[in-house]
Amino acid sequence: MLKKLMFFLLTVVLVVALAGCGSKGTGGTKYKFATDAAYAPMEYMDKDKMTGFDIDFLAEVMKEAGLSYEVTNTGWDTMLTSVKQGKEFQAGISSVSITDERKQTYDYSNPYFESTNMILVKEGSPIKSAADLKDKKVAVQISTTADTLMSKIMGEKNPSLKRLDNNTLALMELENNGVDAVVADIAIVREYVKNNPNKKFTTITDPKNFESEYYGILLPKGSELKAKLDPAIKKVIENGAYAKVYKKWFGQEPDTKKLLEQK
Repeated sequence: MLKKLMFFLLTVVLVVALAGCGSKGTGGTKYKFATDAAYAPMEYMDKDKMTGFDIDFLAEVMKEAGLSYEVTNTGWDTMLTSVKQGKEFQAGISSVSITDERKQTYDYSNPYFESTNMILVKEGSPIKSAADLKDKKVAVQISTTADTLMSKIMGEKNPSLKRLDNNTLALMELENNGVDAVVADIAIVREYVKNNPNKKFTTITDPKNFESEYYGILLPKGSELKAKLDPAIKKVIENGAYAKVYKKWFGQEPDTKKLLEQK
């Protein structure tokens, strides 16, 4: 009886040890990814489950690379800091735009997603372009490309530029008439509008002031993981797995030719 009890307890301990939240893989080194799961449809929490385009895309990449991994929802600033240090987390995936400024601090995987920033206003707003935002109240998520773009247009120390911890707070500011507009990634804005059909919002694209940008997986400088991720990303884009995930989340075919041309 005692032996049976000990066996049962050992089995329970083993099951608990193996059931890491958000972890997948085939063994070996387990790579830890940080994310900010507040970017629907890219990455977000559906009750207690992390989901989104980036999460599905990463699963395909890590399967192709044969690597074990787990993803933890850390928040944006914590992700940037912890990936830079490269100790607790070896990578970050959270719709992170590749910029020359960030390249001074981080390495990136090859690009995997084309995006641009979009303006969201209430119906009837006089705002028609980014230039119209100069003298308005605008909300952005801090330390994003939207923050960088609007700092150039409005002035870095302009008190009318509200830098908030996440896009959810920025969108709430617009809903509550705290700002005249929100600037954020196009996928986030479109998802918000789709999920709020009864709220009267207008979206504005401005390719003159908001050029295309590309997301990459964020890595510490000198990361050995880049050499494993890049071939897997290329393969996933080429073999159709990427298009399948893209269509699931956006309902259309991606321009994989243009994506593969990016370096």
